[in-house]
Amino acid sequence: LPSRHTFNRTSFFSENTGYREFATEPVPDLKADNCLQFRKTFPLSLTMNLRKAFSLIMTFSSASAWTASNASCKSSTTSRTALFGTPSNLIDFAKYEGLGNDFVLIDDRDKTDPSLTPKQSEALCNRNFGVGGDGVIFALKAPSDDYDFTMRIYNSDGSEPEMCGNGIRCFAQFLSDLGEDAKTYRVNTLAGPIIPEMNDDGTITVDMGEPELVGSKVPTTLAPNADGDSVVEQTLECNGKTWKVSAVSMGNPHAIIFVDDLENDIDFESDGPALEADPAFPQKTNVEFVQVMSPTHLKMKVWERGAGPTLACGTGTCALVVAAIRAGKIPHGDKTRVTLPGGDLFIEWRESNNKIYMTGPATFSFQGKAALK
Repeated sequence: LPSRHTFNRTSFFSENTGYREFATEPVPDLKADNCLQFRKTFPLSLTMNLRKAFSLIMTFSSASAWTASNASCKSSTTSRTALFGTPSNLIDFAKYEGLGNDFVLIDDRDKTDPSLTPKQSEALCNRNFGVGGDGVIFALKAPSDDYDFTMRIYNSDGSEPEMCGNGIRCFAQFLSDLGEDAKTYRVNTLAGPIIPEMNDDGTITVDMGEPELVGSKVPTTLAPNADGDSVVEQTLECNGKTWKVSAVSMGNPHAIIFVDDLENDIDFESDGPALEADPAFPQKTNVEFVQVMSPTHLKMKVWERGAGPTLACGTGTCALVVAAIRAGKIPHGDKTRVTLPGGDLFIEWRESNNKIYMTGPATFSFQGKAALK
């Protein structure tokens, strides 16, 4: 307010906040033009909030001024923070999530190999010391005219999976946001060709290909007990418990276990990693615990190979629908809703071509530059 306005101020110490507070009111009947006539004393809580807000603004302004001043100065200091690092120390990234399964996306469309090492990717996925994520996904050059792009991914532990269902949807949305305006993309992955399709409602449907059911090709050493040398609810002793395990590969291995109650029948934090590393799965495995809610609705929790507990797993969702149909839990032919901790995916296993189609969202979160460690 202009300085010609006069106010009475009453000062006293507040034991609640530890600050000296002020109750302020204008002197009544001031005649100055445009004088604001306050009819009651400012509440102390409002005064305190205003003072704290002003203090925050001043602190921010001071920090901004310091930053601008120092950024414009030349320094002989050799040890600098990432904020003042050279471009070679930084990498551009975008963050996406599919039902909470979150990924760091890197634009390497001019490269044939990922620009980060597995160790750098692991550091980038650290939620305390990096950007945070379940994995780093690289958009790479296509190996031939048969494909549009190549997708590679490093898990949060630095391992490399063959494919990722939620990741491929985030990959497709990333390409679209980069200006690759196509309805579908032919993507080369370590699990073979994968084709995501952009839907008008904002969701993405992915042709996930055919499931691999032969036990030795999943791979698992569990004895085949069903048609085609497949493994359907085979007995496995692990972590002091007896499990009925179905094995399915969607380009990566999955162990599917049906339970009556997801909340009470498993010790997720203990059983998940034990089953992931069980010798019956020589390449380790993703683990899905599944509860049948209705003939068209399944609910699951997933312990991902190389990532641990995640909010969603696209390949796992496809694998468990196949396992549920083969074990007689649900009928073949219907589109199945699968509820994951992060939301719902919709899965269809078409008898006409034996392929599995997954539909769900992929959402941009933020973008920035990250320091390589």
